[in-house]
Amino acid sequence: MTHDSPMATTSLLNLLHGLLLSLPTAQQENDWPSMAFASDSILARGLIIERATKFGLNNEAFGAKIVRCRASGNGGKVKGKVRVEVKAAVQIGGLEEVKKAKEELGFDVVSERELREKGFLGMRKTKLVSTIGPACCSMEDLEKLALEGMNVARFNMCHNTRDWHRDVIKKIKRLNEEKGFCISVMIDTEGSQIHVLDHGAPSSVKAEEGSIWSFTTQKSDGSCPFTVQANYKGFSEGSKAISNGIEVGDVLVIDGGMASFEVIEKVGNDLRCQCTDSGLFLPRAKFSFWRDGKLVERNYELPTLSKKDWADIEFGVSEGVDFIALSFVNDADSVRQLKNYLYMRSCRSTRVLAKIESLESLQKLEEIVKASDGIMVARGDLGVEIPYEQIPTVQEEITHVCRELNKPVIVASQLLESMVEYPTPTRAEVADVSEAVRQYADALMLSGESAIGPYGQKALSVLQMATNNLGVDAIFVYTKYGQMASLLSRNRPYPPIFAFTSDNSTRMALNLQWGVIPILVDLSDDTEANISRTIDLIRTKGLLKTGDVVLVVSDLTPAHLNSTAFQSIQVKTVG
Repeated sequence: MTHDSPMATTSLLNLLHGLLLSLPTAQQENDWPSMAFASDSILARGLIIERATKFGLNNEAFGAKIVRCRASGNGGKVKGKVRVEVKAAVQIGGLEEVKKAKEELGFDVVSERELREKGFLGMRKTKLVSTIGPACCSMEDLEKLALEGMNVARFNMCHNTRDWHRDVIKKIKRLNEEKGFCISVMIDTEGSQIHVLDHGAPSSVKAEEGSIWSFTTQKSDGSCPFTVQANYKGFSEGSKAISNGIEVGDVLVIDGGMASFEVIEKVGNDLRCQCTDSGLFLPRAKFSFWRDGKLVERNYELPTLSKKDWADIEFGVSEGVDFIALSFVNDADSVRQLKNYLYMRSCRSTRVLAKIESLESLQKLEEIVKASDGIMVARGDLGVEIPYEQIPTVQEEITHVCRELNKPVIVASQLLESMVEYPTPTRAEVADVSEAVRQYADALMLSGESAIGPYGQKALSVLQMATNNLGVDAIFVYTKYGQMASLLSRNRPYPPIFAFTSDNSTRMALNLQWGVIPILVDLSDDTEANISRTIDLIRTKGLLKTGDVVLVVSDLTPAHLNSTAFQSIQVKTVG
């Protein structure tokens, strides 16, 4: 007996349809076995298509059992056959009590708490990334962020010392080990950028309208009020830094609009500027020059990865970070270069994300997405290079391309910027966050809100409330490398996706995938044994109840294959 309704069945079938359509197209005739169908109803829906067995979707599809037939020869070519049989959903459990679990699940304590409080369909799907800085680097503050739902801790290598980063990364790992959290670690490279300014203060300073500031390349040991140091000695010249030399009357824009200054005098390589738009000036802020409403072009011949970046990457590898986000990516070559380097270092578990923050990266968006393991939409820097009014459309387009190519996408920069200073967001900021969620972005990222603002925990809770019909209560995926969990995430199903894996690097990588709750557990080649054991463990925790309907998917490849080996897609009702 099952608890399925016609509407639920249709939703399940539609999910499988989307999943199968997301598989790659065959390139050669013998890449895919031919198919023979025994169910007109399944065939009519177009759900079991020629590409199914390439991925191993061979057992049960929502009540339809897929059976591999023996191969037959045909002029030296072998074509397998698959037939589909309609079968009722399986009911798990019985009247007897579930045996007491003898092993533990690597279940994130926050996801477990959320499941207990809200149930399967109330769980948050959009992942949360928090930038770690001076305002939230203590063990206590990090734990508060973790309890608010932080999935990924991001470290900007532009700021702080390497010892500081090492110490905080160790704290994150201690929280994971001792408190049961599952927080991934991401580092951002600085990039070969020539547009960084430092006012010397450890935190933000307020630039007031009408105040006069000196922008210089001269280094100073002490504090110099209203003086800002540029990290490139020719930043105001026209020879290398900028194609057109800076002129009196040009506008210097800080961090995409946080504050603006008009150039009133040039003194050698230095500039005297008057603040025309007051605002916050963050340490190591980025800047751009504008003239007559147009961006003064920068030189892009510098390599994406500087010597410092390579040193930071080596540091990240030694500390076992899960993600490296590349800044100022203008084409796919730099992404491939880093991925090849990580491969040679046997660091296959470290994923490479590309930050889209320039006009050049937009022009080569698809090739960059294909080469990367994920994308970060750096809206602050994008806002420097394209008109503000284009940002929402560009963000939606990037998110769409990432979904089409099955790559996670993070929407970043100025989500709740007012919370750097104030304890509540503006209505416009909440609407902005809601729009990113509506676009099905995989993750949202806090920057200065958590790194230097006093209300980082509150900002994270605001993102929690903005986040998040398939007729099942949950989806269970058994996976080694996370491919099936990623494909299911791409289709944005309403129920949560629980990804059971025995590989910890896969668990950490899935932290960026929309709707996926990664769980570390020992898995065997026996699919049914995996299903039975994990369901028993979850029932023991009181997280499953009689009547819950679970979609069960496996992409595990048995160690010993034979002609009748198959994977499974099943619908099971907890009895």
